[in-house]
Amino acid sequence: MNRLKKEDLSERDRQVLESIFNPSQIGGEEYLLQDEEKHLTDPQDADDVDDPRVKESQRLEIEAIALTNAGKLSEALEILGKSIETAPHRPAPWNNRAQVHCLLGQEIDALKDIERALELSEGSGRTCCRALCQRGILKRKNADTDGAREDFEAAARLGSHFARTQLIELNPYAALCNQMLREVTKF
Repeated sequence: MNRLKKEDLSERDRQVLESIFNPSQIGGEEYLLQDEEKHLTDPQDADDVDDPRVKESQRLEIEAIALTNAGKLSEALEILGKSIETAPHRPAPWNNRAQVHCLLGQEIDALKDIERALELSEGSGRTCCRALCQRGILKRKNADTDGAREDFEAAARLGSHFARTQLIELNPYAALCNQMLREVTKF
């Protein structure tokens, strides 16, 4: 009997195995997030698709994301502030600004923006899902396991694969099962 090698697996199969064996790894999450993106939208943006303020806010938000990716965090904060001023009812720039605050170590400001994003998203959409995950991560970092679990459960109900992996990691029995599974199926 020929033994299956890791190289014989498709990219998707490798990513599924990676998410099973390393549920806390965010690295393989890009693939999983692509599926999330297909079914989650922000209703606030869909309702105002022809509003020039929304379009300008979205343009500024994209510019700020590019600045963040380039490591220009202060500039990104400034542009996200302009995006929020342009269309303050949109939850996405609030959540993206929270991410930049996190990168700068400004957790209190990040939490304020996350709360505003959650309030504006009214419990639905991509931004709500992401904000719940982001708040769950901060709660987990600050040893609020129960609060983190609540946020990850809510995000998982919205379809977040990342939140599901976090819930698995928070469950000591699931973590033990994953460890045993890794031992049994070593490549």
